[in-house]
Amino acid sequence: MLEEIQRAGVNLYKNTGTGDPMKTITLYFATAIAEIVGCYLPWLWLKQNGSPWLLIPAGVSLAAFAWLLTLHEAATGRVYAAYGGVYICAAILWLWAVEGIRPSNWDVAGVAVALLGMSIIAFQPR
Repeated sequence: MLEEIQRAGVNLYKNTGTGDPMKTITLYFATAIAEIVGCYLPWLWLKQNGSPWLLIPAGVSLAAFAWLLTLHEAATGRVYAAYGGVYICAAILWLWAVEGIRPSNWDVAGVAVALLGMSIIAFQPR
C-alpha cells in the first residue's frame, strides 16, 4: 500500500520544516481552542442541561479543529505529538478562564513539562 501511495505522487515525508515559530504556536493554540470548544458545548448540553442547539456550534468547532490540523507545516505524526503539549496548556488556561478554577502549582509544572516536550518535537533541527 505504501508503494501505491508513493506511485500516486504523494510524498509522505513532505512538510517536515518548522516554519515560523510564532505562526506554529498560534496555530497550535487556535487548534486547541477549537477542539476544547467543540467538546465543551456538548458537555454543557449533557451535564448542565444546556440547549441541544449547542451541538451546532460544537460541530462547527470540531470541523474547524480538524481543518486547522491540516494547516500545520510539520509531518502529521509530529503535529499530533506536539499538539498534545499545547492542548494541555490550553486546557489548563480554559480551566482558569472559563471554569474559574485557579491552576495549582502541579498544573503549572505539568504545563511547563508538556510545553518543553512540544518545543523539542515541533522545533527540532531538520
